Parts: sequence; C-alpha cells; structure tokens
Amino acid sequence: MASTEDTHVAIPHVKPWDVAVVGEIFADHVFTGFPHWPRPGEEVIAQGYVRELGGGSVNTACGLSRLGRRVRLVGLIGDADFDWFEHRLSEFGVGIGGIRLEHDGTGITVSVSMRDDRTFFTYPGANRGLAELLTVPAVISDLAAARHVHFAMPLSRELATSILPVLRAAGCSTSIDVGHSPEWLRNPANIATCREVDLFLPNAAEAALACGETSVEAYVAWVLDNGLARAVLKRGAEGALAVAGGVLSSVAPPTVDAVDTTGAGDAFNAGLIDGWLDDEPLGRALERACICGALCSTAPGALEALPHSPQLRTLREQTYRS
Repeated sequence: MASTEDTHVAIPHVKPWDVAVVGEIFADHVFTGFPHWPRPGEEVIAQGYVRELGGGSVNTACGLSRLGRRVRLVGLIGDADFDWFEHRLSEFGVGIGGIRLEHDGTGITVSVSMRDDRTFFTYPGANRGLAELLTVPAVISDLAAARHVHFAMPLSRELATSILPVLRAAGCSTSIDVGHSPEWLRNPANIATCREVDLFLPNAAEAALACGETSVEAYVAWVLDNGLARAVLKRGAEGALAVAGGVLSSVAPPTVDAVDTTGAGDAFNAGLIDGWLDDEPLGRALERACICGALCSTAPGALEALPHSPQLRTLREQTYRS
C-alpha cells in the first residue's frame, strides 16, 4: 500500500464531516448484574445480556451523531456482519461508507460489567489490519475531509509521524484515546504523539501508565513537563479534569443511576469533542463530556443511553447552572 508521505490530499472548500472517527470496531457481548466477581473456576449468573456494536470508535461516532454532528466512521469489520452494522449504525445516523470489509471476522469483545467497573475479553479479528488501512491514500483523504479527526486507537510513532502532519495541513484538529494500551503508554517515544494532537484523552488507569504514578498531581506535572497542548483525565465517578496552557479545570459528574459503565469513556469523548467544535473553553467542554459519560452508563451496553442534544442541554443547566 502507498505511504501517506506520497499522498496528495484534496481539501474540499466545505468539509462534509464534522468529525472522522477511526479505530477498532467490535461486536460487544455485555453481561451485567452479577452479584460479585467470579473466582477462578466459579460460575456466576448475569441478570442482563446485550449484543451490540462496540469499540471506542463506534461508541464515540454514535455519540457525536446523536449530538447532531456529521460523522464519518472509519475502520474494519468482517464481511458477514455488514447488514447488521449497516442497520444498527443507521439508527444513529452514522453511515457505513468509511468502513472496509475483511474476510477475517469482526473483532469480538466480551464485557463483564459491574455497577462501578468492568473487565474485557477481546479477540481483535479484522482490526489487525487497521494500521495498514491508515496507509491507503483514499482513507487519508477521507479523514482529511473532516474538521476534526479522533483516533480511538494507539497510533504507532511511525504512523503518527506520517499521518498527523497531513491532517494538520488539511486543517483538521485531532484527538486520541488509545484505550488500555500499556506498551504504547509506557513508551517514551509516544509522548511526542501526545504533544502533536490537540487533545489527549486517557482515563485514570491509562494516565498512570503514561506518567508512572497514580496521583492527579503526578499526571498534571507529567503533562506540563512534556509540553502537551491539552490533556484530559477521565476519573469516572469523580468527574474529570483538563490541563491546557498551564490552567487546570475540574468538573464533577451529574448524579445518575449507573447500570453499566461500558462505553462511558467513549461517550465522554463525544461530549468533549462536541464542545471543542463549538469553540468552548476546555473547562466548559468537560461539562458536556461528563454528562454524556454519565448518561451512557444508565443502560446496558454503550449505545442505548447516548444523549441527544436536548437531554444534554437540560441536564447541563440542572447540574452546572443551578
């Protein structure tokens, strides 16, 4: 496949997409309502089960579309699942045009979700070809046709070096959420990638892997010492904080009846990017993000409880303007 270094990217006068979301795509099997975590060899019975589209890219793309954004989802699935993905994504207003089909099966994730935490078992499937997909000139042009590009995946340093300058030249802002990728987060070479994107979006466990310590103070110091433009820390039930231009902002989440936290961090990303596209200060964008993450957790699976814009505005007024 062609290198992005040889790619000529045509920039449309009016970009057709607000956000292009690229990353791993999965079929999720979510089990909820366990009385306790099972010990090795023990069987526990789930009270709920959902089969759903999954992966950070799908969750964030659907969240952004629910908020009224024009979204392009880019990734790989198994060809046997095309009809299911096309139908389900259409319910959120997300098209299938940016998704390529592979003979290898769609990636699979089994989520064992408790009220306040969850564990994943994953088979990558077609996602193994994602890095190669991002060297295809037509795919790069697809991404460059968006105002903002969100990477719901770890970018190798080599790939980041080739693709991020192309997107920057095309007028795209960028964000990255690498998920639970210990090797990537511990690799000092990837600090440059965190510095080159506009928004770095780890949760608390991922931030600890990056900076080597678990405290908020250590993460903030790591962000400042390494010159990151804007970095967020997703803290679950404790809300979130952001560091931008040496200024620290912190937001508490709204109170909700959480059922399943699967996808809450991805919904958070959607809310944050939505605020970013409206040129809100990062602290204000955190409010949207915390609301989206909290509401996502009120139903099993990552998609069912994603908020529409009116829900977001109403809860924002109730939570942060009262």
